[in-house]
Amino acid sequence: MKAFISYSAVALLSLTPQDVFAFPSHLSEALIQIRTHNEARAAVEERSSSEAPPECPFSKQKRQLAGVTPPFDAKSQYVSNTGAHKFVPPSGSDQRGPCPGLNAMANHGYMPHSGVGSITDFITGTQEAFGMGVDLATFLAIYGAIFDGDLTKYSIGGPYPSLLNLGGLLGSPQGLSGSHNKYEGDVSPTRGDLYQYGNDYLLQPSQFKALYELGRANGDSVDLSVLTAYRATRFQESVSENPYFFNAPFSGVIASPAAWSFIYRFMGNKSAEHPMGLLDGETLKAFYSVTGDYPNFKYTPGHETFPDNWYKRNAVDYYSIPYLAEDALAMALEHPEFLSVGGNTGTTNSFTGVDLEMLTGGVFNAKNLLEVNNLICFGLEASLQEAPDILSGLYQDIDPAKDKLGAAVSSATNGLGCPVLGSISQSQFSKYPGFTKLKSNGQY
Repeated sequence: MKAFISYSAVALLSLTPQDVFAFPSHLSEALIQIRTHNEARAAVEERSSSEAPPECPFSKQKRQLAGVTPPFDAKSQYVSNTGAHKFVPPSGSDQRGPCPGLNAMANHGYMPHSGVGSITDFITGTQEAFGMGVDLATFLAIYGAIFDGDLTKYSIGGPYPSLLNLGGLLGSPQGLSGSHNKYEGDVSPTRGDLYQYGNDYLLQPSQFKALYELGRANGDSVDLSVLTAYRATRFQESVSENPYFFNAPFSGVIASPAAWSFIYRFMGNKSAEHPMGLLDGETLKAFYSVTGDYPNFKYTPGHETFPDNWYKRNAVDYYSIPYLAEDALAMALEHPEFLSVGGNTGTTNSFTGVDLEMLTGGVFNAKNLLEVNNLICFGLEASLQEAPDILSGLYQDIDPAKDKLGAAVSSATNGLGCPVLGSISQSQFSKYPGFTKLKSNGQY
């Protein structure tokens, strides 16, 4: 991986948020260390407890203020991997794809074993198996059904012939494995960028090993600090190695931080000693279908499992949209490049960010994106505004899909105090081949 371009410390300290967005991929290592930690943390600390997200009772801020952690109840939090939920490997036409958690759910019967589930299957399954909040589970399930399925259900892997041709689909739904830059995106923790490896759904052993090693160095614990640091590494790897890297408003600003935070927030094993969860190497291996002792790992695609004696989040601490908003903001405060909508322009190390203020007609800018819930608001609302171009490659009549998405976005942003984003200047994306390829046919 090539190093960041260096700048003098004096110049770095004088950078404004607009400067950060002007050359996000070329921030030097010094900038990463010097950036505005103190100002950002002070702003967060100034918020009163009444301003904290109401559905996030054990958020980082509230834990610090009250000195409390979630309760632990072994009976209600235990996730069975025996009996009705014993491991059954996929076979035949069963679908498995880029999300290890969904693959494990299908293998253990927390959703249909086929890997094709209805919106309800995804909502109830993610709550039962991981403790995902109903608000987040509902939005993600509806979003997947719209962009990767037939408006009612979708595949966690590739195309599936039994999906109905509802809503005037122009072809077979591609599932999560075919959702690049619609749902899944570049800079995955363990999956490769599409244009580097030819697929974006199989685990790349070198990436898993790198993550595992970071956990070992952290006392055999993969936590949010480890994941944030590795995400920064992966971001720069995409800039340096993938000429078609594109950090989209939804897949880059919302789905990407979710993919990274979910690893710890959902896979960490909860206990009385570790109520927030402990994600050690053995647990990580189980969820990623990796066996063998370090460094001689073996990956078996689609065989992700729930470990023995594993416990999910407590019901009073289910992971909701406000919780995701807090985690995404925390990671962005550490590494502002995560916020950079844009991409490489056909060659490596050519990352160019869009002008956020022009993109959103002045509704969002580099400064207010870090205020309260604006980051999650931007990603969710932008998904609706960029939808017509994508949906036109998927449906003959995009209105049913757009209406369904509009209702989902409205529900997800309810109570977040989001600024109203009425449109985006999508023409700014035309210089990015990672976007134009998607726009040309609705899929890769």
